[in-house]
Amino acid sequence: MNKKVFVFFPDGVGLRNFAFTNFKNIGEQMGFDITYWNNTIFSLKDNLGFKEVKIENNQINPLTPLYTRARKHVELNVSEKKFSDSVYPTYKFPFNYKGLKNTLKSLYTKILIAQYNSEKGIERIRKKINTLERKNPKYAYCKAQLEAQKPDLIFCTTQRATQSISALLAAKDLGIPTIAFVYSWDNVPKAMQVVETDYYFVWSEHMKREVLQYYPFVKENQVFVTGTPQFEPHFDKSLIKSRETFFVEQNLDPNKKYICFSGDDETTSPLDQYYLEDLAKAVRGLNFRGENIGIIYRKCPVDFTTRYDKVVSDYKDVITKIDPIWKQIGSQWNQILPAKEDFEMLVNVCYHSEMVTNVCSSTVFDFVAHNKPCIYYNYEQPQLKKGIRDIGQNYKYVHFRSMPTKDAAVFCEDKTQLETIVKSVLAGKVSNVSVGKDWFKIIAGETPSESSKKIWENIKTLLNE
Repeated sequence: MNKKVFVFFPDGVGLRNFAFTNFKNIGEQMGFDITYWNNTIFSLKDNLGFKEVKIENNQINPLTPLYTRARKHVELNVSEKKFSDSVYPTYKFPFNYKGLKNTLKSLYTKILIAQYNSEKGIERIRKKINTLERKNPKYAYCKAQLEAQKPDLIFCTTQRATQSISALLAAKDLGIPTIAFVYSWDNVPKAMQVVETDYYFVWSEHMKREVLQYYPFVKENQVFVTGTPQFEPHFDKSLIKSRETFFVEQNLDPNKKYICFSGDDETTSPLDQYYLEDLAKAVRGLNFRGENIGIIYRKCPVDFTTRYDKVVSDYKDVITKIDPIWKQIGSQWNQILPAKEDFEMLVNVCYHSEMVTNVCSSTVFDFVAHNKPCIYYNYEQPQLKKGIRDIGQNYKYVHFRSMPTKDAAVFCEDKTQLETIVKSVLAGKVSNVSVGKDWFKIIAGETPSESSKKIWENIKTLLNE
């Protein structure tokens, strides 16, 4: 009989990797009986025709978010001390003291941090979170679903969602093996591991080393290197449209060479619109001197601010907007979900652009998969003032230390140099593609086109043990 695997979506972030790629088809071809255990408001049955079990109970214990936040702070405090590294405090978000309710929550969290502020404290706080979530009505609800459905294994699509804790505890208590997929390339050093599972699937050997370094309770035989389905579409030639078709669809000028400006979220790059303006000015300058260049502005999917509107309007002679195909189906950031068509859109933006420019985004890897260079902005804007986060701190983060050399991206350290750098990259005189490919391999593993297959092969191995 085929083994029954629950692919668990505690929130919408995993949809892109595990519902909109060939992940399910590959698993079914290998003989798995796949059901999506769905905690999101996106219906996989109605939208995609997938077999699903909906989790209608979205309760978490009211104290869990406070304990989880305290745990993250304590883990970062421990890392700062353990590795003598001042980068870890920069991962912390400031406390909210607006209004009585937020003030009380912040003060309570600070008390918890003081109480549990050690490696032993991390163990105690994790146990406390588990105790709270076993008392949560969602635990009994999920346990009943699992007893009725009897899956052989649960594959959780992200390690960082508090919504998954009670569900995975229910599985553990029923003796059902659990796997957590480490969702993003920067998650491990940032103390974003909320769940404890039997096994962890990671992108690369680099990420495996990180998991073992930061989480001593995880043993080496629990961590499997699989890659991530995130980059698989870039290797699917059937998604690429002809230049003529794509340019007509997106109202692009076939005589122009296009540079993609990939927007950031407001937290990462609060003054991002000014970098787009700098690029637009540089492009205008180059066009004045005989070049014929345009800009494709692809916004960050979870950015619904109006901060770019004026720049896009003022420079409409050079900027064309091509928005990601994402849909907001709820009020939270993780309820802004991608449409399947966005994979094809991103692939074609990468393929038909000459390069990408942005502030520290992982789109460097999307573009390097198509042999396209990336310029990283690394200078302050004059609008920077107290209370606004300087983008420079992004490049100090631990995940950027994985660069084999600084040539893994083309850094623009000075606004006045941007025009020259763009021209040099367009002319092929400057490029990060060669070193960027090495960096891509470090981050995404040796075989980024075969990640779904590797995940299912490892699931098969674990089920046969």
